[in-house]
Amino acid sequence: MRKWLTVVLAVLFVFLAFAQAKKITIWTSEAQVPILKKLADQYKAKYGVQVDVIQVNFGDIKSKFLTAAPAGEGPDIIVGAHDWVGELVVNGLLEPINLPEKEKYFPAPLQGFTYNGKVYGVPYAFDGPALMYNKDYVQNPPKTFDELIALAKKIEKDYGGEVRGFIYDYKNFYFSSFAFFGMGGYVFGTDKMGKINVKDVGLANTGAIEGLKLIKKLVDEKILTPGDNYNTMDGLFKDGLAAMIINGPWAVPGYKQAGINFDVAPIPDLPGGKKPKPFFGAQGFMVNAKSKNKLFALDFLTRFIATKDIMYQIWQADPRCPSRTDVNELVMAKDPLTKKFADFLGKYGLPMPNVPEMAAVWGAMGDALAKALDQGVPAEKALADAVAQIKAQIK
Repeated sequence: MRKWLTVVLAVLFVFLAFAQAKKITIWTSEAQVPILKKLADQYKAKYGVQVDVIQVNFGDIKSKFLTAAPAGEGPDIIVGAHDWVGELVVNGLLEPINLPEKEKYFPAPLQGFTYNGKVYGVPYAFDGPALMYNKDYVQNPPKTFDELIALAKKIEKDYGGEVRGFIYDYKNFYFSSFAFFGMGGYVFGTDKMGKINVKDVGLANTGAIEGLKLIKKLVDEKILTPGDNYNTMDGLFKDGLAAMIINGPWAVPGYKQAGINFDVAPIPDLPGGKKPKPFFGAQGFMVNAKSKNKLFALDFLTRFIATKDIMYQIWQADPRCPSRTDVNELVMAKDPLTKKFADFLGKYGLPMPNVPEMAAVWGAMGDALAKALDQGVPAEKALADAVAQIKAQIK
């Protein structure tokens, strides 16, 4: 009798929670807004519940969530990167998710949303940078950085400087990670059990220094210029005025819409035949642990979003590498570009650490890149300062 009563009360509790929840709110960045609004309409038609989709700049979602959620405000769900997980979990702001069909997800993106053995997100995609090139200028993509430098110079000479041979957001540590890690640097070390050791910071070792010097070489040889950033790169490539860039699959729809004749290749090999190792990230849906509509938000994700059909619809609108293997099988036959990104990242990509201490890394490394590449500070000094700053913040 007691067991039966417990079940009835649990069902009643869920029913009341659903009845009281008139809507849930999602914060997401620009790329996902159109498809999520479409899916919100599907969900409302099927389940009678409103889902409000609010656009927030990607770089602002986490910081605004950290401020709003503890006060019982903000969204019920956020869409963001896996490396936010540790910081948000430690602050008590994410709800664990009992993700169905876990065996149908690629291990890496799923692991990205796992912290201390619990899953805190529904990964829908993973992505990272590769070399993208305009086939009107580049017939055979370079296989080494020496080849890239020579080709970039030739293109700029042939077109009188009107076309950039190579450009990317080089002072952004995410996009320049391929050089640091490919040459032997690392963010945090690991112990014998594979657990991250945040006291072991490898961003000023010999490999990291050589990686920064490689980027400095591109600046010294005027392949890259001080004003280069993501928007400049993106705009030039869309206008057909850049031959080679480093970017990710999220940019594919825009380049197709611009009518650019482009393809994707691996980032060229580094000096000494070393392979580039760029960061890659997983994107997913996370539930606000302080949400008054927590049960409903969890139901929305596990019963609706985390399904093959819905994940495929999301990919069609935001074509990154799908996190579900069955969706990936559908995609591979229809989009060879996505397959190339998945293949490259699967071979040489490194997932960003999802520990909270990672928050200390971005600003410090951004400062190091600016010091070394804009201000002439020696690579050794810039990186030593960055590591000291990271360790001080972690303490």
